[in-house]
Amino acid sequence: MQLSEIWIYPIKSLGGIRLTQANILERGLENDRRWMLVDEKGVFLTQRQFAQLALFQPSIQHGQVTVVHRPSNEAIIFGINEYLAEQFDVIVWDDTMPANEVNTKVSDWFSKKLDMSVRLVYMPDTTERKVDPQYALNTADITSFSDGYPILIIGQASLDDLNNKLSSPIPINRFRPNFVFTSGQPFEEETWHEFTIGTTTFWGVKPCSRCIMTTVDHEKGEKTGKDPLYTLSKYRKVGNKILFGQNLLIGNTGTVTVGDAIVVQSTRVLPKFKID
Repeated sequence: MQLSEIWIYPIKSLGGIRLTQANILERGLENDRRWMLVDEKGVFLTQRQFAQLALFQPSIQHGQVTVVHRPSNEAIIFGINEYLAEQFDVIVWDDTMPANEVNTKVSDWFSKKLDMSVRLVYMPDTTERKVDPQYALNTADITSFSDGYPILIIGQASLDDLNNKLSSPIPINRFRPNFVFTSGQPFEEETWHEFTIGTTTFWGVKPCSRCIMTTVDHEKGEKTGKDPLYTLSKYRKVGNKILFGQNLLIGNTGTVTVGDAIVVQSTRVLPKFKID
C-alpha cells in the first residue's frame, strides 16, 4: 500500500490544497485548519450550513495565504503568521478555545462575500485544543480547528467501492481526507490500529462519522441531494452513524511524501454494520 494523495485545508471548510509532501506536527499536518471563519458569537462556520464556503480556494506560498473567491475571481492575501494581539473565545462543537483575528480587512472581505458578519481567526501555538479523552492515547494529544481529530485517512478502494454503487461517481474531496492510499481492501483502514507511513507512526482511533457536508458539490458550492449519505446508509451504518474513513492520532512527528509505503503493525475488529 502506498500514500497516493496528501491534502490540507488551511481554513476550515474552505477549499483544500493537494500536496506532494507534508510536515506532521503535534496537532496535525502543517497549516491544516489553523484558520477558521466564525460568526458574531465566535461559533465556527462550515459547509453544513453555508455550502458556498466551498467556492473559496486558498493557496500558500512564500509565507502568505491567498484566498480566491472563484465566482468573482477576487482575492485576499494575508501573512501566514499575521494576527491581531487581542484574543477571544471561539467555538467548535463542544470545545471553546482562544483564537486571534487575522485582521479586520480580511474579515470585512469575507463578510462582504458571504453577506453576513464574520471574522477570520487563527489558532496560535499557545492554544492547545485537546482531542476527546475517550479516544486520546495520552493527555498531550491535540488538534487544530478540525472537527475532532488531527488527521483523516481514506483508501482509494473505499471510494471506488462507494462509486460503484452511485449513479454518478463523486470525487474524494467530498470527504475531505488528509491522506489517501492505493491498494488494500475497501474500508480496511477502519481496522488499522498502529501503522506507519514512511517513518512516521499513526494510530487509528475512531472511524469517521459522516454528515450532510458530503452532499456539497465543491465545484458548484451547493448541496446536490441525498447522496452519498443515502447510499452509504445502506451498508455503512452503525447505530445512527454513517461511517467512512478513519480518524488518526500522531505517534511521532515527521514528514510524509506521496509514494511512501504504508505498513500496518496492528489491527482491530470493525464495528458491525447495519444492512438495509
